[in-house]
Amino acid sequence: MTKIDFKQELKKLYQAPSNVVVQVDVPEMNFLMVEGQGDPNTSQDYAEAVEALFLVANMLKVMIKKGALGLDYVVMPLECMWWADAMENFTTGEKSLWKWTAMIMQPPFITSARVYGAIAELQKKKTLLAVSRVHLNKFAEGKAAQILHTGPTSQEGPTIEKVQQFIQTRSGQRGKRHEIYLSDTRKTVPEKWKTIIRQPMQ
Repeated sequence: MTKIDFKQELKKLYQAPSNVVVQVDVPEMNFLMVEGQGDPNTSQDYAEAVEALFLVANMLKVMIKKGALGLDYVVMPLECMWWADAMENFTTGEKSLWKWTAMIMQPPFITSARVYGAIAELQKKKTLLAVSRVHLNKFAEGKAAQILHTGPTSQEGPTIEKVQQFIQTRSGQRGKRHEIYLSDTRKTVPEKWKTIIRQPMQ
C-alpha cells in the first residue's frame, strides 16, 4: 500500500526557502482545529489542545487505513494561527493575552462525520476533555508570503520582519500570522527546529 505524503503533494505550501520570502496562493483545505488563549510555553490548555489534535488525526489515519477507503497517509504537521485583540499585546510579548487556533491539515476525504467517529472512539478509552473541542473546518488563506525559520521559536523576530518588509513593499498584510511546525520538537534540538512563517497579504 502506497503511503500518501501531502507535504509532497503540496510542496509549495509546506516547503519554503530560508533565504528569501516567497509569495504563495493557499487554496481551501480541511483542518482539524482547536481554539484557545494563552502563552504556548506555559499554557496547559495549549498543550492539551495540541495533544488532542494529534490523537484525533492519528485515529482518523487508522480508521481510513482499515476502512473502505483502504488508504494510508502521513499525518500532517502542527500549524497555528496567532493574534491578539490589542496589537500591542502581540508585539510586546504579552503572551498570556495571545489567542490561537491550533490545527492540522486533513485530506479531502476526511468529513465531519469521520471526525465525530474518531472522537467517539477515543472517548471510549478515557475521558479526554480537549478531544471534544476538536472540530473540522474548511479554511482558505489566499495570497500570502512565507519563509522558513530555523531555530527556536523565541528567535523568530528577524524572520518575521523579513516577511513584513516583503508585504509592505507590495500590498499590505491582513489576517493572522500563521506558523507551520515542520520539526518534531520532542526529538530535535531547538537550534534545528524548522518553522514556516506565513502571513496573508492584501
